[in-house]
Amino acid sequence: MAEIVIRNLRKEFGAFTAVKGSSFTIRDGEFFMLLGPSGCGKTTTLRMIAGLELPTSGEILIDGEENVRKNIAYPLVSQGVPKAEVQRKVAEVAKILRIDHMLDKPVGGLSGGDRQRVALGRAIVRNPKAFMMDEPLGALDAEFREIMAEELRALHDRMHATTVYVTHDQLEAMQMGDKIVVMNHGVVEQFWEKPRSPSPNSRNPPPANWSSASAPNTSPSPTPPPCAAGSKPSNTSAPPRSSPSPPPSAP
Repeated sequence: MAEIVIRNLRKEFGAFTAVKGSSFTIRDGEFFMLLGPSGCGKTTTLRMIAGLELPTSGEILIDGEENVRKNIAYPLVSQGVPKAEVQRKVAEVAKILRIDHMLDKPVGGLSGGDRQRVALGRAIVRNPKAFMMDEPLGALDAEFREIMAEELRALHDRMHATTVYVTHDQLEAMQMGDKIVVMNHGVVEQFWEKPRSPSPNSRNPPPANWSSASAPNTSPSPTPPPCAAGSKPSNTSAPPRSSPSPPPSAP
């Protein structure tokens, strides 16, 4: 059994705040109800407790687990996984996420980026068949974000788990994805699939001759790619000059 303590839990999706500073305690063995209308934040709160959603800020303490090690291990412990296997998997995930040096630190004293990595560790330690990731690297600085993007891609390759990854960062999508779907205003506008490499461990860069109709727009402009599916690229260049007709031959 477990006591669950929620402290100042907050979840933001861009400009929209789904959960605003919630705090409550679910006692050991209690049948606890979250009641409210659609869109009030109850499902988002439940997903954060389960480790399926990463909090923007705040704490989730399960069975008094103040340190990182117990926080990541909780899904396995609740499933009755043998202790030795729990220790091995927690150590493996902590090494992948580069948080092995903080396993015995209290979660409450971590930075926002480190807490995000802990929550990510709790989600992936279960070896799920599919990952659903909604900008999991958003709170990290640029340098570490790039490193973690490579680590998550390597984790995907090792586990062979289907991964759906949401991001607004076009370079991140190109770095990590096998297939990219570009959406704009609720419409799927483009598809791009990375060519398969002869070597399973090789990650080919996008080809240099990408056309704008097949590749995501990599410019910093937030506007959609210039040639969406079903549209025709405009031709702004001047038409070629026609050569003058040869003079008629003399009789």
